[in-house]
Amino acid sequence: MDSVDRDQWLGEGRRVLEEEAQALRSLAARLDSQSWAAAVTLLLEAKGRVVVTGMGKSGAVGHKLAGTLASTGTPALFLHPAEAVHGDLGMLAPADVVIALSYSGETDEIRAILPTINRLNVPIVALTSNKRSTLAQSSAVVLDVAIGQEACPMNLAPTTSTTAMIAMGDALALTVMGARGFDAEDYARLHPAGSLGRRLTLRVADVMRTGENLAIVSQDAVMFDAVFAITNAHAGAAIVVDGDGRLTGLVTDGDIRRHLLDGQDLLQRSVFSVMNRKPGTVASDILAIEGLQRLDDFHPDPGSKAGEAPVVDAEGRPVGMLMLKDLVKAGIVLE
Repeated sequence: MDSVDRDQWLGEGRRVLEEEAQALRSLAARLDSQSWAAAVTLLLEAKGRVVVTGMGKSGAVGHKLAGTLASTGTPALFLHPAEAVHGDLGMLAPADVVIALSYSGETDEIRAILPTINRLNVPIVALTSNKRSTLAQSSAVVLDVAIGQEACPMNLAPTTSTTAMIAMGDALALTVMGARGFDAEDYARLHPAGSLGRRLTLRVADVMRTGENLAIVSQDAVMFDAVFAITNAHAGAAIVVDGDGRLTGLVTDGDIRRHLLDGQDLLQRSVFSVMNRKPGTVASDILAIEGLQRLDDFHPDPGSKAGEAPVVDAEGRPVGMLMLKDLVKAGIVLE
């Protein structure tokens, strides 16, 4: 491998990117107002689902488009046209809308299902380069995805044409998303495992420690009891309660280490004499990200976070412990 090879490869990479980028600029300039409004309206007003279909490379684009629609508030599924003629057309209902992808507009498998779709009076939005094709003639709306030529040097492998279809599908899905008023919270509800979903849906109750993982001691106990409870629960602090079970304080690992320097027999001292009598607390129903922000507020040093905070109910009784390391493990972090 020499520098000539590297230069040729770099030049080829840039050529493909530039040609595909230019095709998208041309596609944007040709976007027809009337057809675009009609396509968006069909998807917005659909009482059923959006059924996306395509064969080969167009089918791969169709899978992606169906996923994008579904994740942005438009119920959608992909229907393989070859399977459709063998029974899967039963997925299609009269209240649906079909998006059919075929660059030529003459794909055999697509043509085979058009009569049934039309008999059901299901409107079709076609993504094709040929406005006179069988697909275009059977469709309620045609979105032109024609490109000058493929980026493939032989003008054979679908490259720029599939990029045009992907971009047109993205534009359609996101325009419909905006028209629906679909926002970040809606998106998070459909992506509960993602970072945004966790930030907007996960609550303190979902991550707090409870049961055997919760260290609770009486304010009348001695520090030996607190250390034992912390160790037994594998916790970083013990919640201190009064005779009615209400929170009166908190003893942390840090408190124990600091008081060990006093030179007294710490384990025999009363918990009441060591505990923090005004610990910061959180409620179980707030978002976990809010709980993380509270830990930031509870620490006396700017820029530092408290390691834990008791979770209490409306009557001040502890129901759990919010731990910084558990929040981090759950993917809850401040940006």
